[in-house]
Amino acid sequence: MEQETTGSPAPAPGEMHTGEVRTDPHLVHRLLAAQFPHWAHLPVTPVASAGTDNAIYRLGEDLAVRLPRIHWASGQAEKEARWLPRLAPLLPVEVPTPLALGEPAGGYPWRWSVVPWLPGAPATLAQLADPVEAARDMADFLLALQQIDPAGGPAAAEHNVRGLPLAARDRDTRRAIAELDGMYDPAKLTAAWEAALSAPDWDRAPVWIHGDVLPGNLLFHEGRLTGVIDFGGLAVGDPACDLMIAWGLFSGESRAAFREALEVDAATWRRGRGHALSQAAIFIPYYLNTNPVGVGYARRAIEEILAEVEKTE
Repeated sequence: MEQETTGSPAPAPGEMHTGEVRTDPHLVHRLLAAQFPHWAHLPVTPVASAGTDNAIYRLGEDLAVRLPRIHWASGQAEKEARWLPRLAPLLPVEVPTPLALGEPAGGYPWRWSVVPWLPGAPATLAQLADPVEAARDMADFLLALQQIDPAGGPAAAEHNVRGLPLAARDRDTRRAIAELDGMYDPAKLTAAWEAALSAPDWDRAPVWIHGDVLPGNLLFHEGRLTGVIDFGGLAVGDPACDLMIAWGLFSGESRAAFREALEVDAATWRRGRGHALSQAAIFIPYYLNTNPVGVGYARRAIEEILAEVEKTE
């Protein structure tokens, strides 16, 4: 997930966030040796990723270690360990259900996890063998997630502001739009944002949301969706935020197929577009010099949103 505020000092070289906890393979080896010695002999390899909350290390061939980088991600490992075992059997693609939950130690301050290494790789629209089929696969995943009983699930108010009414993001989004002056026309972005804000709020029972459905969190193999990762934003709330992928990955016929498969009403679609705009607008200035892949995804989303708004509003 993106940092929800803007205007922070620049991170140090090699970091995504100011004040993040630095990790390396030596730390991972020490943590494993002390807590999970049966895995300590396996090679540890850093994984380049556009993900912003966790440092990821491949452990041997079949495992990965995820360590939160920054304080706001510090509860994610425990949440995933609690809920993914319940959700995974009911979902149509693989998810990284934690195999072990590590404790703070050796100078590392938070809980961390060992998860399966899932096959596949993030994809762009151009790499998909059949974008329409991929869009329907994505919709099938979201429908399955939303149909799981949300009783007792983590409330969006405490775990993911994206599951709340869109107005909760208004201040940060407007600030980010101002920071994008020179890259995009702030008046056009503001008009698109205000159109989204004008949509009625979700008035039905809250449902499970992934909360961070972006291209980098989707795994494809031979053009098909095979896995969804990074459930740090998992919560129960308004499902509109999970529509962000409509502008982050799909377009034209594939976006239409995605919307049709989900049977999304006009208000939810507009809120979803607002979430996509907000995420991208906040992401770009914060990660402009530290996460080029993620910034590329965000730029693509903004361009698709502006094109759609110009055509339909």
